[in-house]
Amino acid sequence: MEYDYKFGNKSYNYCGKVGIQNTKYDILAPEQKKQPGLEYLMSPLPIFDNPKYIGSGKLKDKVAIITGGDSGLGRAAAIAFAKEGACIVIPYLDEHVDANETKNYIEKIGGKCVLLSGDITEKEFCKKIVDTTIEKFGKINILVNNAGVQYQSDSLEQISDSQFDRTMKVNIYGMFYLTKEVLPHLNSGDSIINLTSVTTFYGDPQLIDYVTTKGAIVGFTRALARNLALKNIRVNAIAPGFFWTPLQPACWVKEKIPSLGADSAMARGAMPYELAPTFVFLASDDSSYLTGQVIHNNGGQVMA
Repeated sequence: MEYDYKFGNKSYNYCGKVGIQNTKYDILAPEQKKQPGLEYLMSPLPIFDNPKYIGSGKLKDKVAIITGGDSGLGRAAAIAFAKEGACIVIPYLDEHVDANETKNYIEKIGGKCVLLSGDITEKEFCKKIVDTTIEKFGKINILVNNAGVQYQSDSLEQISDSQFDRTMKVNIYGMFYLTKEVLPHLNSGDSIINLTSVTTFYGDPQLIDYVTTKGAIVGFTRALARNLALKNIRVNAIAPGFFWTPLQPACWVKEKIPSLGADSAMARGAMPYELAPTFVFLASDDSSYLTGQVIHNNGGQVMA
């Protein structure tokens, strides 16, 4: 796929034939120092919307909560859901520029979006997310547990207690707290989508704490799916390969970024819009007989 892509006052030409290192870009933004990263500072900007994707009402009148929907994969999911007719609630940490750009984009395509800034590791904020959603829209149909952090560490000894604690709390506790608050509002046909990672299945040696949390998400997904199956509430997970999102420059040293995704069969990384239809599939009735599963969008990366 190749097309001119414009966002804000920036314009890029994207060629989707090969990976990040071979796109038609002159530079890559330096690594960012703050997790989970800021999309508006990235160069190249991630492509979050495929202009050829036309919604068909698959999520008409549904209400979706998407954690970390301000940017990256969450932003791509939010926009695709909005195109399909869903109302969107986006809890995010403090990336206000990204969040407002996402909200504005959704509203320009005719959707509805509510932003909530706070920390999902705090139970009271998770309760606020649910209370606000019910107040604004009267129901909840879809929960996407997308928010997460990851830190590059060359050895176990380099992982500080504070880093380990933060990774666990954001990636696991936040998901647990919010899912627990949302569950009483879900009904037959509703859906929970959790984000795990390809790194869980091959064990990235520089992401030990992150991989640990993403492995736990697989277990959580499978157990909760069986627990809720007779209520016809589906719980599935997505395990993305390398996607160009703010998490990447916020995690990796700049020298490593151009090679990310090159070890997949397609020999490239991916842009967020390429994952959006998978979110729609799992959120909609198209996946009515699918629960407890992990969808692997990784460009054909070989896993043990």
